[in-house]
Amino acid sequence: MRYALGVEYSGHAFCGFQSQPSGCGVQDVLERAIGEIAGHAIRVTAAGRTDAGVHAVSQVIHFETEVMRPESAWIRGVNTHLPAAAAVLWAHPVSDDFHARFAASARHYTYLLLARSERPALVAGYAGWYHQPLDAVAMNAAAAQLLGTHDFSAFRAAECQAKSPVKTMTRSIVLQQGPFIRFEFSANAFLHHMVRNIVGALVYVGAGRQESSWPAELLAGRDRTRGAPTFAADGLYLAGATYDARFGLPPTVRAVTLAGA
Repeated sequence: MRYALGVEYSGHAFCGFQSQPSGCGVQDVLERAIGEIAGHAIRVTAAGRTDAGVHAVSQVIHFETEVMRPESAWIRGVNTHLPAAAAVLWAHPVSDDFHARFAASARHYTYLLLARSERPALVAGYAGWYHQPLDAVAMNAAAAQLLGTHDFSAFRAAECQAKSPVKTMTRSIVLQQGPFIRFEFSANAFLHHMVRNIVGALVYVGAGRQESSWPAELLAGRDRTRGAPTFAADGLYLAGATYDARFGLPPTVRAVTLAGA
């Protein structure tokens, strides 16, 4: 039997999603907790492997088991064995051709940034911070130039293991929400640090350090060393992944909300 689960977690409690020898990954705690309910070792696969400090409001995973349990066991039962920083939101049996990673047609990320002179306290760790107001209109104009299919090498981490830097961006917008700036990105897939590197470039535009055309120039140049520094992980959220309706899953994309944003 193959099951899909929807999971949320705070990135601060983990060293990223991927399993680590020390057991500090989100994958590690999920496999241990699901294994407690299944009664045997479990291996999970995720829609996206988030980095250390990156949060998820809708991570989708799948696993296989031969044991029969009510769906509530894969939610409430698993949650009793998870640390407070992670929780299963839903469980759904799926066909054998479902794959959390390869069946996803798109991934969705949100970055929340507090732009004010005072450092944050209440949202510390859950929103990025820039020490002055930013021009969201200029950033949105710059972000729109990243739409479409491109070689995103200019926004790719040196240690990225993706086979190809070519990705298709279908959503790239920047919105002002009070003192917060909200960045929304959707693509068929993302490179390592791609969103954080794009946010860093857009912040340079918003601060007036570069023109709105600069991110597009970086994109065309394909040279990561010419770009802005990688922005902090604090405000980055995996908002979900898109799957074909034939799998019958509950909603797999959720809005990122934060008090005051």
